[in-house]
Amino acid sequence: MGESGRGEESGTRRFRAKRDAILAAAADAINEQSAKGMTFADVARRVGLNTTSVTYYFKRKEDLAAAAFEHTLERLMGMLDEAMTQHTPEARVERYLALNMERLARIQRGEERQMAGLSDLRAMDEPVRSALMAGWREVFRRTRLLWGSAETRQQTDLHGARAHVLLENTFWLPVWLVRYEPDQYVRAEARLMDVFRHGIAAPGALWRPTPIDLPHDETVPGREAFLLAATRLINELGYRGASVQRIASELNVTKGSFYHHLDAKDDLVVACYKRSFDTIAAAQRIADEQGGTHWNRLSSMIATLLDVQFSELGPLLRTTALSGLPPGVRQVMVERSNRIARRFAGTMSDGIAEGTIRPVDALIAAQALMAFLNAAFDMRKWAWSMPRDRAIALYASTLTFGLFDDRAVAE
Repeated sequence: MGESGRGEESGTRRFRAKRDAILAAAADAINEQSAKGMTFADVARRVGLNTTSVTYYFKRKEDLAAAAFEHTLERLMGMLDEAMTQHTPEARVERYLALNMERLARIQRGEERQMAGLSDLRAMDEPVRSALMAGWREVFRRTRLLWGSAETRQQTDLHGARAHVLLENTFWLPVWLVRYEPDQYVRAEARLMDVFRHGIAAPGALWRPTPIDLPHDETVPGREAFLLAATRLINELGYRGASVQRIASELNVTKGSFYHHLDAKDDLVVACYKRSFDTIAAAQRIADEQGGTHWNRLSSMIATLLDVQFSELGPLLRTTALSGLPPGVRQVMVERSNRIARRFAGTMSDGIAEGTIRPVDALIAAQALMAFLNAAFDMRKWAWSMPRDRAIALYASTLTFGLFDDRAVAE
């Protein structure tokens, strides 16, 4: 190769290396501030460049965000393709989880950067949004294929629920894995896979939840409807994608009416979180008050909260909205989420002691449950295609009985 060829190859390598560094910095910014909140100036600062240098690689901020999302989708598809080389559904899921844990271990060691979270995909503008959503649907399709091809509609529904819970759990891993020492990652992976493999319920347990009548807050007329509309939009479009004007339009009220209920948009997200956390805490408290075995209490909590998520009047606010909040406020919300997870873990620990719940790692199983509840919002249309009780039992089976057991889906 001549001097010219070597120079071009070296220049191409430098270009790619700089572009990759910019994409990694953009992913960090998106995860911290959302795609709408990311700025060229912040990304440039993270890689030691000026803003003009970043625009050499990406002309618009939207192009940079789209490239970061495309990178995530490509990585997910690569991991799923590798997982598909295994011969059984269980081995494929185990491999996919292992690939994610290996990636997070590399990130912890500073050998790799985090991928951009995908919660802002729906907030992107057209035509980029359609292309990215097509990529996400392909990721979901490939994840569903980990369980093989479905021969019936029932199998398709079940594989879809399992795929969704698996994906959400791997997205949720970075949130709770940071509480573990790096040498504990292998153990955490094994304990999470144990939940995926065998579920939470003790052998022979039946899915017979007791209905819980949740309290409704109408102390301020119209406030509940306002928070519900805001929650739906924030879940769909992200914190920055759901503008005050859009929320007001959804309810056919003026922008001024928004400020009658709340002083600022951050106050709105905090109020939506408080409503969601209060709903989960009420389900936990009432289940304990009703008594029964701890498996019955846990299954009743799960069934009640899935009913909220699948209801047209729901849902609970997704944790992805946290990235738009100021750090101090975000920390308060995370701490409340952690307290709720610990209560789930406590119920599991008591159930293990009484023999109605499998001897799982309750802290890790509780985090899996938090991801599972968080993800249910995206399964609303799936749930509306069948009787509500059926949808709840199918979706709940993914964690209660595991990702490979069909006992909850027999007609």
